[in-house]
Amino acid sequence: MCGIVAFLTAPGGNVVPRLLAGLDRLEYRGYDSAGLAVVTSEGILAARRTVGKVACLREDIARDPVHGPVGIAHTRWATHGRPSVPNAHPHLSGDTLALVHNGIIENQVLLRAELESAGYVFRSETDSEVIVHLIHRARRQGASLPEAVAEARSRLEGTYAIAVIDRDEPATIVAAREGSPLVVGFPDPDGELLGALASDPAALAGFASRVLYLEDGDIAVVRGGNVDVVEHKGSPTARAVHDNPCHPAALDRGGFRHYMLKEIHEQPVAVERTLESRLVRGHVPDEIFGPQAAGVLSATRSVHLVACGTSYHASLLGRRVLGRLAGVETLAEVASEYRYQPPPVGPGSLIVAVSQSGETADTLAAVRQARTLGYESLLGICNVAGSSLLRETPLAFLTQAGPEIGVASTKAFSTQTVGLYLLALALARHRTASSQSLAEGTQALHQLPDALRTALDLEPSVKGVAEEIAEDAHVLYIGRGNHYPVALEGALKLKEISYIHAEAYPAGELKHGPLALVDHRMPVVALVPRDELFEKMTSNLAEISARGGRLYIFTDAVDLPSFPGARIVPVPGPWPPLVSPLVYTVVLQLLAYHTAVAKGTDVDQPRNLAKSVTVE
Repeated sequence: MCGIVAFLTAPGGNVVPRLLAGLDRLEYRGYDSAGLAVVTSEGILAARRTVGKVACLREDIARDPVHGPVGIAHTRWATHGRPSVPNAHPHLSGDTLALVHNGIIENQVLLRAELESAGYVFRSETDSEVIVHLIHRARRQGASLPEAVAEARSRLEGTYAIAVIDRDEPATIVAAREGSPLVVGFPDPDGELLGALASDPAALAGFASRVLYLEDGDIAVVRGGNVDVVEHKGSPTARAVHDNPCHPAALDRGGFRHYMLKEIHEQPVAVERTLESRLVRGHVPDEIFGPQAAGVLSATRSVHLVACGTSYHASLLGRRVLGRLAGVETLAEVASEYRYQPPPVGPGSLIVAVSQSGETADTLAAVRQARTLGYESLLGICNVAGSSLLRETPLAFLTQAGPEIGVASTKAFSTQTVGLYLLALALARHRTASSQSLAEGTQALHQLPDALRTALDLEPSVKGVAEEIAEDAHVLYIGRGNHYPVALEGALKLKEISYIHAEAYPAGELKHGPLALVDHRMPVVALVPRDELFEKMTSNLAEISARGGRLYIFTDAVDLPSFPGARIVPVPGPWPPLVSPLVYTVVLQLLAYHTAVAKGTDVDQPRNLAKSVTVE
């Protein structure tokens, strides 16, 4: 979940401004501490490390400048060891080696004891420091820097992406990957930049126009404008080179106060991009999921969805739509739980992994386990081209959300849900669904972008509600049917960025326990669309009202009964069943955002969290 960036220039160059710019773009991956190390033009290994965000590092370097033609940098999400300067990266061994690391070394206790017995003194609580000392020991024994990295790697158990520089090989960066993402950048040939590395291509936007994605087991050596890659068995290999999918203009806030607000407002366009070329003459072509999709979908009898966090909530909504529209048995599992008790895999089972980054460790682990269980095939739904998930699943659906910088996912949820809707329509056609139901489904998706725009128009009304609940310590969300997953996602958003404790329940479950929480101090956010469950939902509202609960009702119904003291926020509608949940999702995203702003919390970088969860 940490961010890594590295640059190499010709002698006399200075990589520090580029390193800081790259860290700014990677800060969503962690912001407990930050640091960089360079080999200066005078041949000195110099490092700067600070607790806090990249801005703190920038201030430190302004007070005590450092520069050099080659360097590595890191922004940290703490795992082993609290946020502190000794635990910040880069980690050094002697006055020659510096290393940055993302991942977890599972055998670090044994390695630390071995290295301490060999005379190495550890200055941090981290697992990462064992790697740099292993490399240093191999270098003392005569190995070149790439050989030393290979030797150290052979001793590691766990996950890692590392980048290493050495004072004694100053024109070289060596990197290795196992389970954590790492990309190599190819700068334009007419510039001074000779090479680049990062844990996300976004860090290289504007610096490297082309990238290659390292595979697990790869070691990459960047020097002299060349990149040599060796795969895990030690043989040279060639990895495909792609255009960098990220552009600097897509990475700024565009006049919005926060990235999260910008990304909420981008959802209509993101959904339009995700639907583009995926609805052809009123149906969903199988080929949007891959060349082999037609055979797989025709054989599919059940679907198992695996995901984490927001992607799991999208999967819960997708599960309902797949079951109702396509008539296939569908399960949705939290990826970290699926691994330890996978469901029975029968003939025609398709597993679908959903992830914003495509690097979520638990989701990737579930996919790797699923390969051994006899599924018909594996499908990845993801927002990042070239991600591990899309490279590891035979079928793939690339959403078109564009870069998502805010830690709390917003447009990822809506575009992932659209991907699952499209899968449901494709499966429905193979299962001889009526032409009328398929036409209604595709027509609903065509309405979706404009429907989301109407939801954004509610922002002033939603802001008023947010300012009221910002003073509360707890909030209860309720919904029914397709809107229950939306309630779950709304509660998650509120707790993520405002730190208010929020829970969501199916409204029918209130009387089985949660109703004990309801009194005048408990705000209840209720999603009340005018759908087949409307009457049931109004009965649940009456239960809350009778017990003095504070109701905040979001509804598109014009015939809602009166509830004393309830605050009603009219929502445009009613909408078709595929559209309505996403309209209400946007409303709840705005509610969470404005509540956090009213409380003064850090919206884009909430405490204790990071975006790309690459550790288990």
